[in-house]
Amino acid sequence: MSNQDYLDSEDSGRVSFDFRGYLFKVLNLWKFVLLCIGFALLTAYFINVRKQNVYKLDSLISVDNDQNPFFTANTSISFNWGGVSGKVGKIITAIKTRSHNEKVVDSLQYYMEYLTQGKYRKEDIYKKSPFEFIIDKTKGQVLGYPVGIRFINANEFEVFTEFQGSMASVQKYNSEKLISQVKVPEGIFTKRYKNGDIIDLPFLNGQVLVKPSESIKPGTEFFLKFIGFDAIVNSYKSRIIIGPFAQSSPSILRLQLSGNNKAKIVDYLNATSDILSITELERKNLYATNTIRFIDSSLASVNSNLKDVTDEMNKFRKQNKVFDVTNEIAQISEQLRTFDLSKQEENSKLDYLSNLEIYLNTKTDYTNIAAPTSVGIQEGNILNSVSKIIGLAAERQNLEYTTKEGSGLFKDIDRRIDSEKNVLLETIDATKKIIGIQLSTLNRNIANLEAKLSELPEDQQQFLKIQRKLDISQEAYNIYTAKRSEAAIVKAANISDLTIIDEAKDIGNAPIGPNKSLNYMMGLMMGFFIPMLLIFVIFLLDNTIHGSDEIEQLSKIPILGLIGKYNYKNNLIVFEKPKSAVSESFRAIRSSLQFIYKKQGSTEGKTLMITSSVSGEGKTFCSINIATVYALSGKKTILLGLDLRKPKIFGDFNIENDLGVVNYLIEEHSFDEVKYSTQIENLDIVPSGPVPPNPSELLMSDKMRDLITKLRQEYDMIVLDTPPLGLVTDALELTQYADATIFMIRLDYTKKGMLSLINAKYRTGEVKNISFVLNFYKHKTNHNYGYGYGYGYGYGYGYGVYGNAYHEKDKKSIWKRIKRIFNRA
Repeated sequence: MSNQDYLDSEDSGRVSFDFRGYLFKVLNLWKFVLLCIGFALLTAYFINVRKQNVYKLDSLISVDNDQNPFFTANTSISFNWGGVSGKVGKIITAIKTRSHNEKVVDSLQYYMEYLTQGKYRKEDIYKKSPFEFIIDKTKGQVLGYPVGIRFINANEFEVFTEFQGSMASVQKYNSEKLISQVKVPEGIFTKRYKNGDIIDLPFLNGQVLVKPSESIKPGTEFFLKFIGFDAIVNSYKSRIIIGPFAQSSPSILRLQLSGNNKAKIVDYLNATSDILSITELERKNLYATNTIRFIDSSLASVNSNLKDVTDEMNKFRKQNKVFDVTNEIAQISEQLRTFDLSKQEENSKLDYLSNLEIYLNTKTDYTNIAAPTSVGIQEGNILNSVSKIIGLAAERQNLEYTTKEGSGLFKDIDRRIDSEKNVLLETIDATKKIIGIQLSTLNRNIANLEAKLSELPEDQQQFLKIQRKLDISQEAYNIYTAKRSEAAIVKAANISDLTIIDEAKDIGNAPIGPNKSLNYMMGLMMGFFIPMLLIFVIFLLDNTIHGSDEIEQLSKIPILGLIGKYNYKNNLIVFEKPKSAVSESFRAIRSSLQFIYKKQGSTEGKTLMITSSVSGEGKTFCSINIATVYALSGKKTILLGLDLRKPKIFGDFNIENDLGVVNYLIEEHSFDEVKYSTQIENLDIVPSGPVPPNPSELLMSDKMRDLITKLRQEYDMIVLDTPPLGLVTDALELTQYADATIFMIRLDYTKKGMLSLINAKYRTGEVKNISFVLNFYKHKTNHNYGYGYGYGYGYGYGYGVYGNAYHEKDKKSIWKRIKRIFNRA
């Protein structure tokens, strides 16, 4: 059963939580609650003291759509990102990519920490270190183990550490960032070096260089700690925050980073801005770079062709005399040169488009496409499509660092690229047809002019043919040279679209954590609510009886009296301590029993049965002392030990249990032989005797009925000490002889479920004139508010007025007096 009010009535089955009982339970344990609050606040204090301060700093950058000052409609070589809004989204994504954060961490070498031993932990001193460790990136550095640097003097130091095992993980911080296992010296390791010496150890590789302006005190210890590259990159990648500075200025972004070292935060934010600016400029120059690469490859071919034609002209001039052509022939030759140049330009366009078509159909990386304008293509659809495809391809590359393959984002970008590519391929096909028509026209015009020149002498025809080839090669060379210069100027004049408005700087920013006030508040709340919850759980799970109010709620059986806890050497308290409070309690019970007996009106001796739910609740103690108070009042009293299974009453009267009720009931001895007189006047006692194999049958026998009838004639009071009612049925067999029954309840011991048994028997009439007596009672005004307070106050005050004049004082030790003072507090 749980600790709730089970109102045991015939017409009501309500179940309600005893909130008042829970509140009194809390008040009774206020010292425990206060102790928990104190412990929680102390824990919060140590957390606040030991936890490192957390700082947050920020910087501002602006994203602009800067046009190149050399960019015109005729150049069209700079890489347009498609407006500021598109750039802002790409930059926000780029800052959260792994590749970007790897560059920042690698440039700052944040995988290496300079530490000193603080009060509670090793503190990161970063730039305050008086020396610099030049790391050898081609060799491994131990991960996780702080490697000590102890300075012996200004020019000498020793490396020390302690490994728990013979193997340790090391990482090379070169481009590969490989992690491997190496064998290390087990246990304590020390080795001396001089400033600038090469340290070549399995777990540490590099140089220690003392800064010229620093002086180090001998014996000072520092530590180097290396962190896994991937781990530190992930740490900063997850902590850096970027977002618009204000809704009204979406192109201005705020970079924020939190950490324990402000100098590190400042450097990381500023390095992020610088590296991002360089990266974005490289990406912005991507179009021009691809164009210059394409022109360089074409220019080499044109230059070779020009050299060959020049050599041919020189050879012709040596073999033939130099002559001039007529004006008419010169005009025809000039027209042919113009047509040849146009033809070459159209062929260059056609070659570019054919190569672009093959590239689009066979490649998947579209970031290396050269500018169409490099060969003179000015078709707007082709220029826009190529620009969009390169932009989408760069965006896809950027997304690969932050998004898993197979994501919907990749599918969306691929769909857009495919759509743009299909449009471009159709445009290329249409443009190639137009160029083919133009080439056919040019070929016809060239053929007509060549027909006119065929009438000239052969040497003149040969001269004009070589001259045309030379002019075409020279013109092509001049065009490619001009285009390359144009692309180079555009690239050189490009500036980053990122502008640092406000650099990160330590201006004495207060820490944002730990939140000490919140920690104290959390400690206070946890210190209060955890014990309250614990008390609540204990209260719900507790099924023992603690006070008279609980009994009143659980049963309609009246409470006859209360017996306080009293430590004494035996059970004869009423006889040996007649002025004690416990003795007064038994006299009060005797008075209450008189009202029950008077209602019965019989003049024969009265019987009183004393039982309980289980053993250990004070049944025998109550039997002996109630019999004693009746005997001391002049009543002829006999105490029968009818607990045949576990007899106890004989020990306090210094008699043996060899003979008793059992011997009489089996007719082995007469009643006078089993009856003993005690040192208490008017009190006789009959112990149980040896334990029989059939106790219930003996108590049901006619011999037992005759015995009770006989005793009613000879004694004024017959007290029956019976077995526990909740364990065996012996006590039920004796209820027929009882004029009154006392059911013992020991507080903090008797289970609530036991009351349901006696309640059921009370309702069915199996027991009559039954009352409860509370043993081990402790009067507390914050508990037992109902019956306990009313009864305890009246009883305590009535007898308390006599004070020391009536009650005997208990001799208590100093320790008990001190304990009593604290209990009252």
